[in-house]
Amino acid sequence: MGMLEFCIVEDGGDATYVSIPRGGPIYVPDMVGPLTRVPDFESVVFHQLQDLKAEVEELSSDSLEPCGEDISVDELKIITEEELVNKAFKEAFKDGEVGNSSQVPEEHVNAGRKDDSRISSHEHACLESLERERDGSTSIVSSNGSPLRTGDNQELSEDTLKKRKRKRRMNQKSHTLNGSYIAKVEQLARIKQKQDENKAAARLHSFNGSCRINESASIFSEKNERVTSLKSTSSSTKVRSSNTSEHVPLLYPDVSLCVEVYHNRRTSAKTQEFLVLGRQFLTELRDKIYCLTDEVMKKAGQHDSSGYFLIEDLFCNDLREASAIDYSEPILNWLKNSKNEALEKWECIVSGELQQKQKSILGSDTEPQLPKFKAVDMHQMRFCDLKFRLGAGYLYCHQGDCKHIIVIRDMRLIHPEDVQNRAAYPLVTFQVKLRFRKCSVCKIYRAEKVTIDDKWATEHPCYFCGLCYYMLHYENGSLLYNDFSVYDYHHE
Repeated sequence: MGMLEFCIVEDGGDATYVSIPRGGPIYVPDMVGPLTRVPDFESVVFHQLQDLKAEVEELSSDSLEPCGEDISVDELKIITEEELVNKAFKEAFKDGEVGNSSQVPEEHVNAGRKDDSRISSHEHACLESLERERDGSTSIVSSNGSPLRTGDNQELSEDTLKKRKRKRRMNQKSHTLNGSYIAKVEQLARIKQKQDENKAAARLHSFNGSCRINESASIFSEKNERVTSLKSTSSSTKVRSSNTSEHVPLLYPDVSLCVEVYHNRRTSAKTQEFLVLGRQFLTELRDKIYCLTDEVMKKAGQHDSSGYFLIEDLFCNDLREASAIDYSEPILNWLKNSKNEALEKWECIVSGELQQKQKSILGSDTEPQLPKFKAVDMHQMRFCDLKFRLGAGYLYCHQGDCKHIIVIRDMRLIHPEDVQNRAAYPLVTFQVKLRFRKCSVCKIYRAEKVTIDDKWATEHPCYFCGLCYYMLHYENGSLLYNDFSVYDYHHE
């Protein structure tokens, strides 16, 4: 479940902020969900949580079961190439055929550790030639191994002959030793290769003993994804807590609904967003919705407390005040008295004008049916009593003909990180930023008046701060002309 950071700042007083989770796994952007109800959602999620809990317990119990084949640590040990070479040397030096390792020169041992390939006879010949050149002389040796001449064409001394014989014996031993430890290295390499093959097919104790490692890993990954899809992210939502001192504990389990309210004219602009509880009344949400039309009507002394929510086929009328009007009554009367016209309009809304024309030409066996609209009192309806579709646009109407689209965007169970005070709901999680125009004359102060058809104004409508308006339109406290309309300016 995703989360969002947002806070609402109101004038006056210090604000305290709390973090709440946001979002849920069932919302698909740009899509409308099937018809559902809050109790149905609670039941489905409850059973899914029970199934998930059973799967986690089963997975935990399976991880404790021993495998059918026990594998020792030595069999799973990873052997490096350097360890193979060292082990080959130790085994080669212990072999009686090669002799004591103390007789092997250190330079040959180091050379053997660095080079794992066989040394060809040509390379040995090159090494012997280099050693002879290092002595500073060249000699011609007869078939029986006795020297014929030196670099100075003189007989070699007896000590020189002994040194050369000793060097030939060392070369022979070195050649024998090279072949022995290389064979050992190849044998250990084959052992290591077999160990790698065995490890690839090994079954570890931490996985289910009835399946291979790859199958266990895939099953665990699928179950883990299902668990993490229901977890919250690390980010948090910050909203202003309620000003009320009353504390009403939440009832569990309860559902939180995310409700969006859009602008009455700019229908794609979201103005507010709320978190409401499934057991709350619709009137509690209506009292929190802010619209500039309400402020204007109050200022004009013509405020109307009437209004309704149209959700699916249900008109939820606000009739709490005695002066309230049932807005749905003329609509229901029209549906009853003009059924054919209403059916035609409804078909156009549902199928589109083009399909309606095609149907009139080609004909159709199926006739559309009007929904069975009915009216209820808003203050008696809870969100858990409604049938709705996630992502679908519904209607909120007030002040006669000021209409807003409302969308129930998401639905989830109450989280421990949610605000635990029921009196704080509906909780505002988004509020559009208020924008104020500046005075069109001074371009400094915020506008307080707006005029229309003002002959001395540079634009229509024209916005004025209090000082500029009176300087332009008044002299000695009297209005200079009155052939224009003036209104108090409110923020947009």
